[in-house]
Amino acid sequence: MDKRVAILGSGSWATALAKIVMLNQEHINWYIRKKETINEFMVTGKNPGYLTNAKFDTSRITFSSDINKIIATSDILILAIPSPYVKQSLNKIKRQMTTKTVISAVKGMIPDENMLVTDYLHDNFNIPMNQLAIIAGPCHAEEIALERLSYLTIGCSDRQYAEQLGTLFATDFVRTTASTDVIGLELSSVMKNIYAIAAGLCHSLRYGDNFVAVLISNAIKEIQRFTEAMEPNEAHDINASGYLGDVLVTSYSKFSRNRQFGQMIGMGYSVKAAQMEMEMVAEGYYGTRAVHAINEKAKVDIPIVEAVYDILFKQMSPTIIIKELTQKLH
Repeated sequence: MDKRVAILGSGSWATALAKIVMLNQEHINWYIRKKETINEFMVTGKNPGYLTNAKFDTSRITFSSDINKIIATSDILILAIPSPYVKQSLNKIKRQMTTKTVISAVKGMIPDENMLVTDYLHDNFNIPMNQLAIIAGPCHAEEIALERLSYLTIGCSDRQYAEQLGTLFATDFVRTTASTDVIGLELSSVMKNIYAIAAGLCHSLRYGDNFVAVLISNAIKEIQRFTEAMEPNEAHDINASGYLGDVLVTSYSKFSRNRQFGQMIGMGYSVKAAQMEMEMVAEGYYGTRAVHAINEKAKVDIPIVEAVYDILFKQMSPTIIIKELTQKLH
């Protein structure tokens, strides 16, 4: 695409996306909050904190710790900042955003606001919905760095534009599809992290693969019920890779930080201790609180989400709560 592209964020997912975008773009802009990270990146050609096996030609990157400078010189912004920090970062923006395209790679909601990222961008920056897109699908950053075959779904209300945006990410090892199901895919991307926490909990509590399979089967039904309640839409395709595939990989993969977080809670770690030891954000923790808050009004039957909420936020016994949950699944 003949557009100036920027990456916003410096974590593993932002780094993986930068890697594949640079295979299709001669130059990118990159917002990284810490100047010392930029300095080390420039010297070594690697992100010092994440995916250090991925090498970059920094002569093709304009770095800045000033988000407004990056926005001013970019047409397409790929937002890959963990959800707890999105609002804090966006609050620094002084530039008008109405002409920008923003692709959210955030697999979480805006905490406290309990809003999807695309809704927040639309409401607070007046970005037209047809200029907002999301990245969904089973795609761990670590596997992108290893160039293992991966699949991404680009969601945008304008299907043709979604297809165009997909060309930014399509490589020999990344295949892309387009969808107009923005809200459904975005909600599923939030909820799959909650179910990965549940899978991790069950693993530590010594429930076997048979039960976890039932757990994930029920999780898919929960996502379907919840997305239909939030936005009835014929475009929802619960069996597509952007839904089902993402839930499966996040629940089973050794690279899943949400599964790891759940395992630690199941082993007896407190939430704070697990977060400190991981040193990475488990989006499902924040997603659980947001979906629970929304569901207090919506009243959708999502027992797995409510079980995870009881464990994480009410400090209830994982052993007791999961045992009770087994009676609600089939």
